[in-house]
Amino acid sequence: MFTRTLGRSGIAVSAMGLGTWAIGGPFWRGDRPVGWGQVDDAESIRAIHRALDLGVTFIDTSDVYGCGHSERVLGKALVGRWDQVVIATKFGNVFDEDTRQIVGSDASPEYIRHACEASLRRLNAEVIDLYQFHLNSYPAEGAASVRDALEDLVARGKIRAYGWSTDHLDRAQVFAQGVHCTAVQQRLNLFEGNAQVLALCEELDLASINRSPLSKGLLTGKFTANSGKLPADDVRHDWDFQRGEMAERLKTLDAVRKVLISDGRTLTQAALGWLWARSSVTVPIPGFKTVRQVEENAGALRFGPLSPEQMRQIEGLLSP
Repeated sequence: MFTRTLGRSGIAVSAMGLGTWAIGGPFWRGDRPVGWGQVDDAESIRAIHRALDLGVTFIDTSDVYGCGHSERVLGKALVGRWDQVVIATKFGNVFDEDTRQIVGSDASPEYIRHACEASLRRLNAEVIDLYQFHLNSYPAEGAASVRDALEDLVARGKIRAYGWSTDHLDRAQVFAQGVHCTAVQQRLNLFEGNAQVLALCEELDLASINRSPLSKGLLTGKFTANSGKLPADDVRHDWDFQRGEMAERLKTLDAVRKVLISDGRTLTQAALGWLWARSSVTVPIPGFKTVRQVEENAGALRFGPLSPEQMRQIEGLLSP
């Protein structure tokens, strides 16, 4: 099995993890959808079990996904199988589980302790392997107190390590000073990402956990210029495939498609292979709703990184 090390923690994980945002189901920030539409919990659990059977050992979630629902589904799926998995979750958003509404945010030490205990209960877990700050743009100058609260949770045996889900270099640098900081979760895929944050991870022995590695499904090849609107409870509802950013990304994908799949991979598997070839510290966490999606994603582990020649060709095609 193709594995990577989770930064300074020394914890070995499958080189690809499961991202569980989608299986949380619908949730909202005011009238704006921030989930991925309706979900079948039984299928989610089958998909998680299938991933474990295929050798996936890393699962990333958040307390806010589905306003607690994703963690609860994981808690059910992992009964009797905790010895097979490294679990990561996140904190920082305040939400109402009944209405599935995000109602605010809180980064106080008191709230961090409360959120950690709540996640442990929903997951039915004894310890969280990787606990991640989920407020991307929280001010860097206030982050030291958050980092110190996380160090306290390590000392209490509640978590093993921590990180920040942020795309900002200055914020990642603050957390990187902590002894038990081991990861930065950043948006990174063929279309977007912060190269400076990735370089920091490489320099300081931090894992770069890659959210949106498939650009919210765009890199799977299932969307075209003729694709219609997604459901109103889907975070991608406003995507316009005929103009603007999404249209440009579809053109970019068409330009590199032949190179990506030249060795027999699917587009999905190639997008993950691009991330592994991009850096030795990357751990992509593609989302899923079905067993079939998990099987295709996990199939990328058999191929591993794209070849140096593929990467050179892609770079040449994408250069201005």
